[in-house]
Amino acid sequence: MKSLNQLLLDFDYKQNFRDDDFYVGKSNFYPFELISNWPNWEKNFLNISGEKFSGKTHLTNIFLKKFNGIKLESSLLNNENLQTIKPYQNIVLENLNLNVSEELIYTLFNIIDQDNKFLIITSSTPIAEIDFMLEDLKSRTKNCLLAKIENPDDELMFALILKNLSDRQITLDKKLIDFIIKRVERSYGKIFEFIYKIDKISLKKKKSIDFKIINEALEE
Repeated sequence: MKSLNQLLLDFDYKQNFRDDDFYVGKSNFYPFELISNWPNWEKNFLNISGEKFSGKTHLTNIFLKKFNGIKLESSLLNNENLQTIKPYQNIVLENLNLNVSEELIYTLFNIIDQDNKFLIITSSTPIAEIDFMLEDLKSRTKNCLLAKIENPDDELMFALILKNLSDRQITLDKKLIDFIIKRVERSYGKIFEFIYKIDKISLKKKKSIDFKIINEALEE
């Protein structure tokens, strides 16, 4: 299977992948630049928000690979794993939402502040818009740098489609990809879902992906 970079070169397309095939475009440039420039941040708290499949976890994995640290899942946060962060300067808290212990999140914020650590929080909604009940926690969330991954533009959609195709060992002509971009919803999740659909239809019919299969997937 060709690498995603090689596919881009085959298409004579601008190569802009860095760090494990993460494509940097206008939609995600700001959060990528922030994690790349650690520890030169204005604050010790960074919230990266964006919809599912937008690359939040990919970004935090790049960060931890480069700068080391520990990752915690917000829904699994407890007093025991709060103790595990002590040796680390960098902590990542994934998938923050309202289904968490607000007291534990607040405690985590205090630990980061007191020990001069760094915390990256990922969430689908910007943390400032999450309606926490605990007023002290609400107040602390205002102290976060906010970096939102925006909906993908055409360039990023092209790259995401290529990546999803490459992961499935599929190659498509550029005109087919351009056709998809003009018709599929501008959403990370919808792109992922659409590639799954055309792959499933192609396998079922035992035919290569063409305009007919793409249109069939669009009509589902």
